[in-house]
Amino acid sequence: MTTLMLVGATGAVGARTLTLALADPRVERVVALTRRPLADPDPETRVSVDNRVVDFSDLVPGADFWTVDAVVCALGTTRRIAGSAEEFRRIDHDLPVRVGELTRAAGATSYALVSSVGADPDSRNFYLRVKGETERDLRAVGFPSFTAVRPSGLYGGTRSRPDNLGDRIAGASRLLSPVLPNRVRPVHVDRVARAALEAALDATPGTHVRESETL
Repeated sequence: MTTLMLVGATGAVGARTLTLALADPRVERVVALTRRPLADPDPETRVSVDNRVVDFSDLVPGADFWTVDAVVCALGTTRRIAGSAEEFRRIDHDLPVRVGELTRAAGATSYALVSSVGADPDSRNFYLRVKGETERDLRAVGFPSFTAVRPSGLYGGTRSRPDNLGDRIAGASRLLSPVLPNRVRPVHVDRVARAALEAALDATPGTHVRESETL
C-alpha cells in the first residue's frame, strides 16, 4: 500500500488526481499540500487524507509529512496569472523541485510531474524553457522512477473562472481537433490525472516521458 503526496490538489488536474487516488486500492494515504484547506473527503472513503496547509514560500525540511512513497505534482500557472516571470518560475520550477528534494531525502522513490507539451530547457519560449528546466532539475534529484506527463491544452475539470482566455482557446482547439496533429490536440484533465497517478504508483524504474498524443 502506498502513501502518496499530491501537490496542486486544488487545480483541475490535481483535483481529479485526488479523486482517482481515493478510489485506487493501491493507495492507503494521501498527503495533500495546499495553500488553502480542501473540502472534507467523503467519510466513506477508506483512504486517509492528510491535508497540510503550508506556506509554499517556506517549506520546512524534516517535517513528518515529507515521508511518502510517491509524489504527483500538478502545480502550474501562467505568467499572466502569476503576475511576473519571476513568480511564474517560482511556482512552476522552484516549488516542484523543492518538493522533489524534500520527499526524496525522506525516502520517496517515484515522482510524476504534470509538465507541458514542448517542454525543453533550451527553448526560446520562456514557458516551455521553464517547464524543461523543471523536468531536468527533477531528474537530477535522483528518484528511482521519474515521469514527466506532457499534455497539450487541457479541457474539462472544475474551473473557478470558467470563461478565461485559456479555456476559450482550448475549446476552440477541440473544434479543430480532427485537423490538428495528435501532439497538439487538447487533452481532458481526466486522462492527464490518470497518467500521472499511474506513473507514480507503478514506479517503473528510470526516466519516462508521456507525450500528449499517448494520453
